[in-house]
Amino acid sequence: MIVLAATAAAFTGWTVPTSFPTSVVLMLVLLFAALRTCAPQLVGGEQLLQIGDRPWHKAPRGGRRASPGPGRVQARPTHPPPHAVRRPEAEQPPSPEAGPARYPANGSAAPAGCPAHGVSPPAPVAAPAWTGQDAVRAAAEEFLELYAAENPRSGRIGPRIAAVHREIDLTGTYWHTPEELAFGARVAWRNNARCIGRLYWRSLQVRDLRTVGDASGVAGHCFDHLRAAHNGGKIRPMISIFAPETPTRPAPRIWNEQLIRYAGYAEPDGRVLGDPRYRPFTTELIRRGWQPPTRRSAFDVLPLVVETADEGPQLFQLPQHSIHEVPLEHPDLPWFADLNLRWHAVPVISNNRLDIGGISYPAAPFNGWYMGTEIGARNLADEDRYALIPEVAQRLGLDTSTEATLWRDRALVELNRAVLHSFKSQGVSITDHHTESRRFLVHLDREERAGRQCPTDWSWIVPPMSGSQTPVFHRLYTADEQSPNFFTDPETTSRGLQGTPPAFRL
Repeated sequence: MIVLAATAAAFTGWTVPTSFPTSVVLMLVLLFAALRTCAPQLVGGEQLLQIGDRPWHKAPRGGRRASPGPGRVQARPTHPPPHAVRRPEAEQPPSPEAGPARYPANGSAAPAGCPAHGVSPPAPVAAPAWTGQDAVRAAAEEFLELYAAENPRSGRIGPRIAAVHREIDLTGTYWHTPEELAFGARVAWRNNARCIGRLYWRSLQVRDLRTVGDASGVAGHCFDHLRAAHNGGKIRPMISIFAPETPTRPAPRIWNEQLIRYAGYAEPDGRVLGDPRYRPFTTELIRRGWQPPTRRSAFDVLPLVVETADEGPQLFQLPQHSIHEVPLEHPDLPWFADLNLRWHAVPVISNNRLDIGGISYPAAPFNGWYMGTEIGARNLADEDRYALIPEVAQRLGLDTSTEATLWRDRALVELNRAVLHSFKSQGVSITDHHTESRRFLVHLDREERAGRQCPTDWSWIVPPMSGSQTPVFHRLYTADEQSPNFFTDPETTSRGLQGTPPAFRL
């Protein structure tokens, strides 16, 4: 050890001390400095993040070790990768007016969908996927000051801001610590103006998968996410954060609006078997090589599409053990089970971009649990979705000759009763819109007492059924955008519905 200390001192140009005690002291100082220098390397390895009351281990990572900073190349997993449907054909040449880049255009950002909602949002204008160094520096400083203010035990923020500024000057970007990443993801949920379920924002479990950037790795961890979030029916709010966007290496993209979506097949008579929302998307995936089941049904799970700049769009069939569905039945109407309806248990929104302190994570699937009306009053009831209200009304024997009989309303209530009853009888987490509305006001009160604004979009917070009977209906809110947050853009929305345009040109 004394020889090690002397050698290190000589290497740095110091005068090597000859006395034994001095050499020992020098050796300890150098050892301490080396440990301090290696600390960032250790953070990049296996990390236990304490989230809420329970720990969450990062998924194990195999292959070669990655460097600790931005732009590192993903290490391949040691377990067999998910099976790709087939390697896609080369993309069609873009039109001359398409432009050279496949990055979202600049524009103001709008909040994205809520982890507790089963219906993905429309296409608001998005924040840019990448901005200049000055903008990144300003956003980073604002975020780090917020982190320090809400985490007073994190220590002095000045040295951290200075280090981030130096990193941005050198690379154009910076690397969040695991603690900053987890905090930023939770606050993004807290800031999501369209989500009624934000009372639980602190419980969000964060899977730090930033070293994963290849298509099969992303797909495999998405399937792990579905299993872990389901948790035997006691659904965990969870987010999986994959490789970030950097100036030199674009991040992977997930095309699907949610990890589990049902196919929509165009029939010769013009009708659609399945979910009409995803008819164009289904057609495009079939063109790309997906083979639907031999006996098609109204609830065939679509493959997951992951695109990277190196590999292009890749299709992955979801394994059965990652798909958890609830068969729907009614507590009082035996015939309801004959409709053969079902819905998936975990709503994982997968095509929204997470933005934390100027760093964009385009692949960051996240979930809460369903509010019953998202399935019963929207997915199964909307006229451009499964449109089941007329059939339910007919089976109920309702008078549908005039709207004045309120047959739609009566059928809608029974459909929603069936959803809530079925999930609860199967032991799967779900909430009703009356309970969740009251809980949202609890969250609103907590935020006000903490001195924070709670951005809220009235049109998304008020439930799609019996709105005036919920307390959230009778209030005014401010929808001012805050950061961190989740964003989407027109091209992302188009990919989730039409399967085009691809994010990158090969």
